[in-house]
Amino acid sequence: MSRISDHVNQRPARASQPEQAPDFSFTPATREKAKARLALMGVSGSGKTWTGLRLAHGLAGRFAVIDTERGAASKYAGINGVTFDTLQLHTYHPQNLIGALAAAANAGYEAVLVDSLSHFWSGTEGTLEQVDRAAKKGFGGNTFAGWKEGTPLQNAMVDALLSYPGHVVATMRAHTEWSLERNDRGQLEPKRLGTRPEQRRGVEYEFDVVGQMDTDNRLTIIKSRCPALHALAVERPDGAALAKTLLDWLNDGAAGVDPATYVDRATDPEITFEELGELRAEVDSRGLQATPLLDPADGSATTLGDYIRARGLALKASQ
Repeated sequence: MSRISDHVNQRPARASQPEQAPDFSFTPATREKAKARLALMGVSGSGKTWTGLRLAHGLAGRFAVIDTERGAASKYAGINGVTFDTLQLHTYHPQNLIGALAAAANAGYEAVLVDSLSHFWSGTEGTLEQVDRAAKKGFGGNTFAGWKEGTPLQNAMVDALLSYPGHVVATMRAHTEWSLERNDRGQLEPKRLGTRPEQRRGVEYEFDVVGQMDTDNRLTIIKSRCPALHALAVERPDGAALAKTLLDWLNDGAAGVDPATYVDRATDPEITFEELGELRAEVDSRGLQATPLLDPADGSATTLGDYIRARGLALKASQ
């Protein structure tokens, strides 16, 4: 039998420490130019795809669509001068979105429309399926434990989306509920309502602007860091006009740092181990670790932080 003193004298386990301690120096806040981070949610037929296309077209002259909706966006190609490139995906592992974003960044698209983000949550090989698979494989069917693998995948995907070096517009399907409401003739009729997005609960907090669309193609801004769009409600929204309002707000500030400059430095074949360390500190301080990119060596999808870390390890091993 162990003695009480044995337990008293045992040292408590040390909490895990960050791989690299962040810089805790405070600096004056400054407003910088930024890129759009906008989400549209709604039920089927509410106009998410068309509104998203018009917004992306208004935000950038050249944009790409990451399409999970079986070519739905392409049916609007050329209408009102809206042209774009498209990539159709048929399986929706979170890493697939990271790869698609890396390819779009590598191609220099100024904006991307993800139509829709919901598939990477509940579609084939999406986050929910990865959680179930992990639960059955290693946790005896315990779905709660399966989130040990699912959460990092989901977080990495969202981080890559928010770190894209251009504008981002994402559509999300909404969970549908029915409500009896009076029409213009005073009669009760059923109406479809979108309650919350089909994505991980709380994902809307990650975007600067979130709009909800209904079956009458009415857009209501339910969240906005752009004051001019706060609580806006508009019938059949003009995405180009909304994009201009958003751009005026995004461009009102000092010139920000272009993530592409960090990518160029990280991929410089002449960079030294010491310079990589300095670059990593800069990237961390700017919160750009998750910027998606394609590895110049083999074309595989990665992130800026992971690429810098891998290059540093390779250089250290060669010394």
